[in-house]
Amino acid sequence: MEKEIVSNEDKQKKPFLFKLGIGLLILYPILWGFAAIVPFTPFPTHIKATVITVCIVVGEIFFLIGVAFVGKEIVTKYKSKLNPKNWRRKGGKQKDEK
Repeated sequence: MEKEIVSNEDKQKKPFLFKLGIGLLILYPILWGFAAIVPFTPFPTHIKATVITVCIVVGEIFFLIGVAFVGKEIVTKYKSKLNPKNWRRKGGKQKDEK
């Protein structure tokens, strides 16, 4: 009976951790984009440097935690879909399959 209780608790925790991981993976490119925009703001240089560094470091930490929560296979799957080099290849494969 204890095994059933543990498995039910694991099933309840996985969806939350999975959603949290997806959320962190979504924040990752947003932080990198923010780091790219900061140099064009009117803030002093030392503040810009600090904000850019913090964005990059926090973004990488979010990415690693998100990968840990979501799983390496899912991250690899979505990364291949977002890579522009694979966009034409997938279209070509679909035409060959038909």
